[in-house]
Amino acid sequence: MLVSKANRREIYTRLFNDGVLVAEKNFFAKSHGELKGVRNIEVIKACQSLRSRGYIKEQFSWQHYYYFLTDEGIEYLRGWLHLPPDVVPKTLQVKAIEPARLGAFRGERGERDGRRFGDGGKFGGRGPGDRSAPGGFRPEFGGMSGRGFGRGPRPEGGPRGFGAGAPPPPPQP
Repeated sequence: MLVSKANRREIYTRLFNDGVLVAEKNFFAKSHGELKGVRNIEVIKACQSLRSRGYIKEQFSWQHYYYFLTDEGIEYLRGWLHLPPDVVPKTLQVKAIEPARLGAFRGERGERDGRRFGDGGKFGGRGPGDRSAPGGFRPEFGGMSGRGFGRGPRPEGGPRGFGAGAPPPPPQP
């Protein structure tokens, strides 16, 4: 496809500056989402040309093309755009990280008297090694109107949790 030199320059400049480019798979869109005045199909076809020469890698997901510059692509675009060798895409730039202060975002803790989350330091009234449930804890697993989940309807007068085809439980002595 014929792409004008001005549009090709805009596409290549954006690709080189960011190191990545995204294009929706919509060949009939009047304009690309990030490049105003450039049709979406021109972006896709220009990147397809670069991909066939090994200058970018393409990833397609959820109806979007994702293009990533390779090292060869960086050199090619640097020569095509007449840029000095010290200019690199944003994906290769290293940001200077400020040293973090210890506890900068934690704020003051105040006095807690050894308590954890308001439990009085007793781990819910039990010791840290006690893993059993409290004495009054009786869980109920009868959420679906008395039927087991996915076992079919309960027979009339039948025990809870058994489907229509399941044998009854053995009698308790």
